[in-house]
This record gives sequence, structure tokens and C-alpha cells, in this order.
Amino acid sequence: MTEQKAEIGIFGGSGFYEFLDKTEEIVVETPYGAPSSPVTLGEIEGRKVAFLPRHGKAHQYPPQAINYRANAWAMNDLGVRMVIGPCASGSLQPNIKPGDFLICDQFVDRTTGRKDTFYNGPITTHLSMSDPYCPELRKVAIEVSKEQGIVVHDSGTVVVIQGPRFSTRSESKWFSSMGWEVINMTQYPEVYLCRELDMCYLNISLITDYDVGLDGDPNIKPVTHEEVIRVFTENNEKLKKLLFGIVPRMPKVEDLTCNCQDLVSKSRF
Repeated sequence: MTEQKAEIGIFGGSGFYEFLDKTEEIVVETPYGAPSSPVTLGEIEGRKVAFLPRHGKAHQYPPQAINYRANAWAMNDLGVRMVIGPCASGSLQPNIKPGDFLICDQFVDRTTGRKDTFYNGPITTHLSMSDPYCPELRKVAIEVSKEQGIVVHDSGTVVVIQGPRFSTRSESKWFSSMGWEVINMTQYPEVYLCRELDMCYLNISLITDYDVGLDGDPNIKPVTHEEVIRVFTENNEKLKKLLFGIVPRMPKVEDLTCNCQDLVSKSRF
């Protein structure tokens, strides 16, 4: 790892950079190839933050083509110990509405073929993923969301699909019947790779749609790319305000009481 340049990482778009202090853009090389973009370094109320758009600056990488390992490695190489991963997500349940936020505590992986580990041998490591999202960071996010008047759901499971296509009606009905709350294309393996590098990870899901619609409601249509972009854009300022409220409230690494920072050392054979 190089000299620490940031303690907090955010996988977000370029729109988040404008309020940063003392910005600097750097290129990070990794053993896994190039990350999605150069990393923008800056400060939020004295906290050093690294921003990396997971889809690339021009949104040129679809979810199945993102180099997740390079992105996570770049954050770790810069010294990041806590990662925030905001993302657009579809709702699978009627009570979770477009414009709401949800702070995930579980994921279900339905992706295929993604390079999703740093441990391909000879070191064997089996990490527990019983609780993939950092409980301390989740608590901060929920508190700040409520203080800002955001409609926030304080737990939920995200089912991660391969993309780039959206779900069929049968797939979506199955996901909903399982009780899973939201659907997304990028949470896996992003969260898991960060955990393999002993980083805390927080997800903030911005709900943009109802996936294929709601049974019995003809006024709610299946998701389209245009609709996702429209709702996300409408709520982008709300998301930025939330992120800039969360960062100053995040614990210092030395004050964390979660097990995220030493998960790997407890898992090696």
C-alpha cells in the first residue's frame, strides 16, 4: 500500500466532487488492471475522501464489465478503510417506493462469471458473509437520513442480478416472493471484495422504480433505463446531501468496534 491518501472511499459519480475541498485527481495502478476511472481525492470537513465512479466517468462500463477487483484494490491502495457504495436500485415490495432510500444489511448474489475474489490460491481463505454490511456505518447512515427528513428503510436484502438486462416478470415475482426488498446490478462483488480487503462497507440504495411493476396496478409500468435515470437525477441532490452528512459522522478507524477490519486474519487456514 502507498502512503495513505484517504480514509473513506465512495463509489460514486462525478457529480459528488463539486463540494469537495482540496481536490486532486490521481491514476492508481493495480495488479488487476485499471480501475474504472482515475480517483478524485478531496476533503469533507477534514476527512480525507476518495471518489471513484464505478461505471467510469462517461458511464462507459456496464455492470457486468466493471473491473470490481481493480476498483476495490485502488481504494485499499490509497489507504481507504471505510467504503460507501451508493447505487440505484429497484423496489421489489409495495411499501418501498421510488425516491425512498434503503440501507441494506444483506445481499443475494445472482450474478454469473464475475471475478469476485482476490484469493485464487495458493492462500486459501473462506470469509464469513453472515453480516456483509458494517453495522456501525449503517447506524450512522440511518441516523443522518432521518435527521435530513429522508424516507429511509433501515434494513433490507438486495438481490444482485447480472445485467445489463432487467428482470423478466417471472424472475421479479420470484424475487418478491422470497421477501427480498430491492434489486441491483453492482452490489456483488463490490461489497465482498471490499470485505476481503478488510474494509468496512456501507450501501445506500436509492429506489428508482418498481422493477417490472406491481401486480394489480396497471398504472405502474415495468422499469426502463430512462425512468431509472430520471428518478436518480431527481434525487441526486438528496443523495449528495446525505453523503456529505454521513462522512463527518463516521467513526475514526481506531474507534471502530465492528469486526470488518480484521475479518481476513480470522479466516485464513
